[in-house]
Amino acid sequence: MTILVLIILGLFGYKAAHASHKSNEGTKFVIGVSQANLTEPWRVAMNNEIKSESDRYNDLHVIYTDAAHSIDKQKQDINKLLDFGIDLLIISTNDSKSLTPIIAKVHKKIPVIVLGRAIDGYDYSLFIGPANEVIGRNAGQLVADLAGDKKVNLVEIQGLSQSPPVIERSKGFNEIIENHPNIHQVDTIVADWNRDKAEDEVIGRLKKNRKINFVFAHSDAMALGVHRALEKKGIQGVNIIGVDGLEGDDGGLDLVRRNILKGTFAYRTGGNESIQYAMDLLQGKSGIPKKILLRVNKITKENVDQFVQTKQNTLDEPKKLKNHIILGFVQVGKESSWRAANSSSIKKAAQDFDIDLKFKNANQSIDNQIEAIRNFIKERVDVIAFSPVVQTGYEEVLREAKRAGIPVILTDRELDFNDDSLWLTSIGSDFQEEGRRAARWLLGFTKGVKKDINIVELQGTQGSSPAVYRKKGFEELLKNNTNYHIIASQSADFTKEAGKRVMKEMLERYGDKIQVVYSHNDDMALGAIEAIEEAGKRPGKDILIISVDATKEAFNALFSGKLNLTVECNPLLGPELMKVILDYQEGKEIPVKIVTKEGIFSQDNAKREFINRAY
Repeated sequence: MTILVLIILGLFGYKAAHASHKSNEGTKFVIGVSQANLTEPWRVAMNNEIKSESDRYNDLHVIYTDAAHSIDKQKQDINKLLDFGIDLLIISTNDSKSLTPIIAKVHKKIPVIVLGRAIDGYDYSLFIGPANEVIGRNAGQLVADLAGDKKVNLVEIQGLSQSPPVIERSKGFNEIIENHPNIHQVDTIVADWNRDKAEDEVIGRLKKNRKINFVFAHSDAMALGVHRALEKKGIQGVNIIGVDGLEGDDGGLDLVRRNILKGTFAYRTGGNESIQYAMDLLQGKSGIPKKILLRVNKITKENVDQFVQTKQNTLDEPKKLKNHIILGFVQVGKESSWRAANSSSIKKAAQDFDIDLKFKNANQSIDNQIEAIRNFIKERVDVIAFSPVVQTGYEEVLREAKRAGIPVILTDRELDFNDDSLWLTSIGSDFQEEGRRAARWLLGFTKGVKKDINIVELQGTQGSSPAVYRKKGFEELLKNNTNYHIIASQSADFTKEAGKRVMKEMLERYGDKIQVVYSHNDDMALGAIEAIEEAGKRPGKDILIISVDATKEAFNALFSGKLNLTVECNPLLGPELMKVILDYQEGKEIPVKIVTKEGIFSQDNAKREFINRAY
């Protein structure tokens, strides 16, 4: 593996180098890469991927910095790169929370791609990284599968304390482990992603407890440290599971082959993708998503060689492109103006990308959707895409599509079952983040209010992913604020009519106790506004109204002062859907989830932003 040699220049050196590179014939763009450290093998591999991909562009120059585990140095590196005159920043952090303010500041000046480890909020151009909760859940399931019904002791080896990947991986892992009372987590060790620290910490803990059956390490490097500690103490038979799945000597794939690890979870570092999207941003291309969540692959002794061979075949053998692509799309229904915009976007994009579209509407029925998908399988379409009515109940028909060799893409909504190999990717919003953004605005708008604030919630279709996760995100931010109370929460099926009916019932029941309405979409909020007005109250003043979607009708309600906030849920998914289909046809690796770019709109900024709206 080629290791990049980084020369850290002084400020004068930066400026001199910048002048020479800008004057180099053919150099059009300069990208700065701010790396947190180069002691983790995963970060070295990331930089190597960035270099390999950037070498394909003759008009691109990339400058690398290494913060050597120092937050202060990484801040200095960022400022030096800005002085250097970079056109775009790619940053991978150790401590995301400490660096969020400076990243937000940079984002106001130039595009910023956050790579590997997420930051708080949305003050960046694009995030590319793994689905860490999925990694955790898959690791927990592997432990459960290997343990069976036996009583076992488990140790978890974490990376940097309270960093986003640690929090998310641990959360997903414990969601699974908690359902298996025979698995006892006897210790948690923080090893800062460092192999040697993991080794030393485990040796120290073994003095107190030698009865360990399983170890889940949040990186393969730390997993190797655990193995070395156990080897030194002469302890055998411990099942070690890691994360990263890098190639090369002592990489995760090598460790699985040598039976040092029982398994690892491989994902791309995002280095290649960061350069590809950076060029799209610099060239002003549209349809750039907000988040790219990379696919995670479970690797064990049984499939490690097949995984490596498949990966190599993808690189060596370009896929033969079809002259004509047939897409079968099943829409969830016609429940809202948002859905109408979504359908129009898909139909127009299919025309623009020269893809033959077969479009069916399920009219809110899972049975209709399954029937339409089965018909598409019989017709041998090239790709199937659909927006699920609810989160479960599709396993059988998706297995039928998989057996037929037809990839399936989820749009707008997601499914809730473990086997994500049944679909190629999902494209849409981060529903949980939408809920958080709604709650974040409410907390800010009512800051300083000491009295109790009572909220009624209008949920979407029961069991649908937007309803589940918008509720979850909203409650997540309110739970530590004791004067905010959701006094009623009821489904209104995402329709204006049901929103009005349910709101009328809540007003009759709770009357003047209601201070806030949180609606899972604009249509239900518009229905609630009508009910509030008929009750002789002023929506937007007597009762705050918060909703999700940011449709044209919602903007009109903002202009009139009847709606206080709408969180955008972008329906214009057509271009991104067609791009994914073409990328798949070209043999590119497709991420497991693509999150669209979205904003939030209040009465303060609605008029300013409305002129830029496409729907």
